Amino acid sequence: MTYIAGVDVGNNTTEVAIARVDTAGKPDILSSSLVRTMGIKGTIRNALGVIDALDKGLAAVGLERKDLSLILLNEATPVIGDVAMETITETVITESAMIGHNPGTPGGLGLGVGTTITLDQLESTQLPGPWIVVISDQFDFKEVAERLTRGVSRGLIVSGAIVKKDDAVLITNRLHRSVPIVDEVSHIDRVPLGMPAAVEVAGQGKAIEKLSNPYDIATLFDLTPEETKQVVPIARALMGTRSAVVIKTPRGEIEERRIPAGSIVLLGEVRKESVKVEEGAEAIMQKVALVSPLVEIQAEAGTHVGGMFEHIRTVMADLTDQPVSAIQVQDILAVDTLKPQRVLGSLAGEYSMGNAVGLAAMVRTHKLPMQRLARKLEEEISIPSSIGGVEAEMAIRGALTTPGLKPPMAILDLGGGSTDASMINEAGHITSIHLAGAGDMVTLLIDTELGLDDRDLAEKIKVNPLAKVETLFHMRHEDGSVQFFNEPLEPRLFGRVVVLAGEGPVPLDIKEPLSKIVQIRQNAKRKVFVRNSLRALERIAPAGNIRLISFVALVGGSALDFEIPRMISDVLVEYGVVTGRANIRGVEGPRNAVATGLVLAHVNSVH
Repeated sequence: MTYIAGVDVGNNTTEVAIARVDTAGKPDILSSSLVRTMGIKGTIRNALGVIDALDKGLAAVGLERKDLSLILLNEATPVIGDVAMETITETVITESAMIGHNPGTPGGLGLGVGTTITLDQLESTQLPGPWIVVISDQFDFKEVAERLTRGVSRGLIVSGAIVKKDDAVLITNRLHRSVPIVDEVSHIDRVPLGMPAAVEVAGQGKAIEKLSNPYDIATLFDLTPEETKQVVPIARALMGTRSAVVIKTPRGEIEERRIPAGSIVLLGEVRKESVKVEEGAEAIMQKVALVSPLVEIQAEAGTHVGGMFEHIRTVMADLTDQPVSAIQVQDILAVDTLKPQRVLGSLAGEYSMGNAVGLAAMVRTHKLPMQRLARKLEEEISIPSSIGGVEAEMAIRGALTTPGLKPPMAILDLGGGSTDASMINEAGHITSIHLAGAGDMVTLLIDTELGLDDRDLAEKIKVNPLAKVETLFHMRHEDGSVQFFNEPLEPRLFGRVVVLAGEGPVPLDIKEPLSKIVQIRQNAKRKVFVRNSLRALERIAPAGNIRLISFVALVGGSALDFEIPRMISDVLVEYGVVTGRANIRGVEGPRNAVATGLVLAHVNSVH
């Protein structure tokens, strides 16, 4: 009687299966455990998580480390999901640049055009205007209203105002004639004086029309066609907003150095292709398919994509004690997305959504990292450790313990960093593929498109449904259903979109409506999981024909997602494939496939 452990080191989690093998070679899996992976997959730091997972699995059945005869590790390929994101459209803003602002509490209505002037200068000027008055925080709203009224009574034309404080409504209420006023301009000192400016405020529930249209801006400021091109980011940033101010800055005051997205060279076994990142994800993935199987990727130096690949190679070289030249990229996934771009010269951090390309890259480091991890485990806990097999092949052996499955079948292992697929035919022959891009890439897309800069929050949005708290006693879920409460919800949740996470509703501090957030989340999953699933199945299916696969089982953490299984099933139903979550050994659900497969493969090879 011996005890062995199968260990699956993933990008996000480490899973263990503890098995007892009798003298006849029959395995009996006694327990399983799951912990977070420590460090990047395939590196020495993984040992801490592996030991923790082993201790938990052993404790569940009353065993100790000394009872183990062997630890079997998966042959893990480290995956780094990094991004080379750059707007595809030109965003250089130079010479006659524009700056804009969009406060939430404007005053007045309509469009006002004039020349910028301070409140003090307004009192002394003899020129009629029209004027856009720039008001610092040294004046209170009563004094501002009085001074503006005096100016108008002298025959001056006041077309609008730009205010630092949150006083727009208070000022407007005290004027005899309403003019558009924007406030909350924190960098009031940056507003150039004596320059043409326009202020626009729309009615409640409406959006501005003139300052969100580059041609209207060109009309207001008499711009040339070249200057009109340069104001597109400002116009886009102000689309859908209720108020805005746009000012023509002094010539040459604002300049921007734009780092290009760059190009990549794809080196295959028989051909070579080059593609510019700005051509978009579709063009990149078409070239990847042309050169398949991919041997190496070279990126243009001095560009965003060049920096991305250099970072990946450097990090992996440091972690695995290999020279940078030995680190090769095995696969990439390109995804079209939108990235908030800060508008140069903005008064309050405005941004526009620019077309961008996200890339996930997978690094090939062969068996060396896992061999080093196996040696580290032996040093730490004195138990023989070895590499048990390729991850995707082990996963399908584990998945075959699912009731209702038989060959020809395939599995999709949807992890954090990679999408693995393998197929077994009636003869027992297994083919597998390992592709870049999975859950981490989806999180990154959500984080980027929503402008969160909070990966943990993006992860919660990815894996949990959303709702809108409409009153303190009810919320409307994203599916349209309404939930009522006997006790009032927290006041901070009122009117907010919330993530229904395990710890309770988590409010989102973003302006996008519920439907937009849901759309971004679902699109990210389709771009990564659905596309990668089809790409993987086509690579492993006989002659690339998915219809020759009878069953597809989803394994891995992402298979537990509340949307992904249905998305993939909806796509595969047209191929006549039975698709669903695996149920490893009839008890584990889609988890523990690789760890279970390692145990079964080892026992079969020995006996």
